[in-house]
Amino acid sequence: MIIPIRCFSCGKPIAHLWEEYKKRVAEGESPKKVLDNLELERYCCRSVFLGQTDLIELVGRFKKG
Repeated sequence: MIIPIRCFSCGKPIAHLWEEYKKRVAEGESPKKVLDNLELERYCCRSVFLGQTDLIELVGRFKKG
């Protein structure tokens, strides 16, 4: 799944924050601290980030046959 441009529930723009979130969590920072620092306070916006899984590499290996 690709990160949505806006939150599904409230409509707040969130896609521009994804790369920063992904980079900081990969460096070992707590997801809670990163989300707080990025000023994502609503549960709906936070759930989009916490529920996101990058599957593009996995899906890209398969061809339509």
